[in-house]
Amino acid sequence: MAAQPTAIITGAGRGIGRATAVQLAKEGYRLALTSRSENELHQTARLCGDAAAVFAADVSDSAAVESVVERSLAKFGRIDALAHVAGLAPLKSIEQTSLEDWRAVLDTNLSSAFYLCRALWPLWRKQGGGAAVLVSSEAARNPLMGLCAYAAAKAGVNNLGLSLAREGASIGVRVHVVAPGGVETAMLRAIISPQQYPPERTLKPDDVAAVIAQCIRGDLRYASGEVIYVHKTV
Repeated sequence: MAAQPTAIITGAGRGIGRATAVQLAKEGYRLALTSRSENELHQTARLCGDAAAVFAADVSDSAAVESVVERSLAKFGRIDALAHVAGLAPLKSIEQTSLEDWRAVLDTNLSSAFYLCRALWPLWRKQGGGAAVLVSSEAARNPLMGLCAYAAAKAGVNNLGLSLAREGASIGVRVHVVAPGGVETAMLRAIISPQQYPPERTLKPDDVAAVIAQCIRGDLRYASGEVIYVHKTV
């Protein structure tokens, strides 16, 4: 009997991360849930049943990322997939963006993806494969005014995903990048109002979670390395 698959989900406390956790739980995955908010993670875990474990951490910290991977492996014995959803998107002009802001946005969105894949790579080499889904954004190619740091970070995620997909092909590792347009989440509404971006134009977190699950399952295995843009046309 094949071992029950396990996935690490970052940003799992709410939004797309929570929706992805619920989706993968329905598909029989055991889940290592991580975000900064332990309370939100426990709320997500309750929606996922007994298959979820909570590991609160700041993924912009490389040591914290390595600890999450180590604890997840100790808990479940294997890690088959990563859904890296955690993000930070302050709306600030370049003059308003401090050096600390810049570093925080790049570390949360881009460096974290590198930390996670770097920590998982030796395990996936040993296991004979794995799948990573890095969540990017439409902002990588068409940013709103004031998202200079976020757009730059997500453009970096796009190219990191392509590089890692090429590197992982020989050891059975797929790397997908999913880049949604506006998604009805707290992060979106913190920077743009419903009057500026009406709800009828936004995706639901479940819409994006469904694509992430397709990537992890292998339905979109031939799109490894591609940026999959997901958006509504109204």
